[in-house]
Amino acid sequence: MAQVTFREALRQAIDEEMQRDETVFLIGEEVAQYHGAYKVSQGLLEKYGSKRVIDTPISEEGFTGIGIGAAMVGLRPIVEWMTFNFSLQALDQIYNNAAKMRHMSGGQFKIPAVFRGPNGPAEFLSSQHSQALQSIYCHCPGLKVMAPSNPADAKGMLKTAIRDDNPVLFLESELMYNWKGEIKSSESLIPFGEANVVREGEDVTILAFSKPVRLALEAAEELAKEGLETEVIDLRSLRPVDEQAIYTSVKKTNRCVVLDEAWPYASVGSHLCYLVSSNCFDFLDSPVELVCSEDVPVPYNHRLELAVLPSVRKTVQAAKKSAYMV
Repeated sequence: MAQVTFREALRQAIDEEMQRDETVFLIGEEVAQYHGAYKVSQGLLEKYGSKRVIDTPISEEGFTGIGIGAAMVGLRPIVEWMTFNFSLQALDQIYNNAAKMRHMSGGQFKIPAVFRGPNGPAEFLSSQHSQALQSIYCHCPGLKVMAPSNPADAKGMLKTAIRDDNPVLFLESELMYNWKGEIKSSESLIPFGEANVVREGEDVTILAFSKPVRLALEAAEELAKEGLETEVIDLRSLRPVDEQAIYTSVKKTNRCVVLDEAWPYASVGSHLCYLVSSNCFDFLDSPVELVCSEDVPVPYNHRLELAVLPSVRKTVQAAKKSAYMV
């Protein structure tokens, strides 16, 4: 087992898939000569050349459309957005072309494309660069959405995404690129729709994905000091989502807290609350709690920013509320 950063795990996944399959290529702003905005593509230009590691102008709709067109003729593009905030410029391409083409062509066209980059708030980036946009992409049928929380998952899930014949949105986070973790030396693919129980407990379930999984684990440590044993589920895949793993855990603990960095209205978090409430109603001892961003644009001021976003304190309070401890 080797210790690598989240960034290096992504780079290894792309490198190994480009080596395995010559139809895989990388395209986006600064992915070649600058090695990517967060250095995920370090060294790939030198290894694979400018026909497979392609720098583009600042034009998300343009190079996203090029990726979709390349996928339609049999290539496997990895489209890097500097941030999912910029992906809004390419939303028409994703919604109306990537997601629908296989359906509208009667299955004649596959779209084996991955759209990846940082999603969600980081620090000091203000409202236009701090948005968690997973609900937009989970909303649209025809798209798959993955959100890893550690380097091992990042590598295994990205390799799965690259090999899939459908468009995949791959959500990372700016604060995660330097996180370290162990990865196996042998190949380990993680399928869609397979959640991971990262901490077992009997008293309350916390559902989380991506960066907030670490928040959930820190909250679980705090709750254990007060005698509340928390089960933490890392969803990993948001569409499809592993409903069975969620229901199995909630039926064991009888309480549930959902943790999501997005706004509360029509979010992935609110959908998870609906799923648990609808399918585990007879097993619940208290209402499902949702810990999410406040329903306002994220402020630049750091104290206000921290007040708006989910936190360990808010998660602990929600878990204790579900257990009638506050």
